[in-house]
Amino acid sequence: MAGVKMIVALLLVVYVSWVGAQTHHVVGGDRGWAKSSEVRDWLSDKVFRVGDKIWFIYSAAQEGVAELRSKEEFESCDVSNPIKMYTDGLDSVPLDGEGIRYFTSSKTESCKDGLKLHVDVQPTSEIGSVATSETFAETLAEGPSAPSAAAHISALSPLFLMGLLICYFGP
Repeated sequence: MAGVKMIVALLLVVYVSWVGAQTHHVVGGDRGWAKSSEVRDWLSDKVFRVGDKIWFIYSAAQEGVAELRSKEEFESCDVSNPIKMYTDGLDSVPLDGEGIRYFTSSKTESCKDGLKLHVDVQPTSEIGSVATSETFAETLAEGPSAPSAAAHISALSPLFLMGLLICYFGP
């Protein structure tokens, strides 16, 4: 049993080292990427840094996400020439450089109704810490009874999940 605990501890150390100072932001909180999520309100207290990830969780049959090139495209909801389209329903976007990034619904009508996100990515924080957005942690704590919880859980590192399984089920 002591050997299993040592392995789990080692796996957790490796996971924490791998994650570094990342924060995982679930866009829209527990409602995800949807017209009803009040993305502007969700965005009000967020700080995005290089190395963070933003997660878009939505019904792929009803929505999509377009990353746009300019403020003008963002403001006019012009999704005709995006940098990238996200259509999987669970999309992780690494914030790998400083600057402003623009995301809107891939549906012009939803974009005009306010389903859009303007992310100002700041330099990496001087203080290293492992963090997740509050809603990400709460959703994981709820367990698989919430429809989006399974999607959140599947996004975790396989190494971390293996460590949790070993703790729970034993060797």
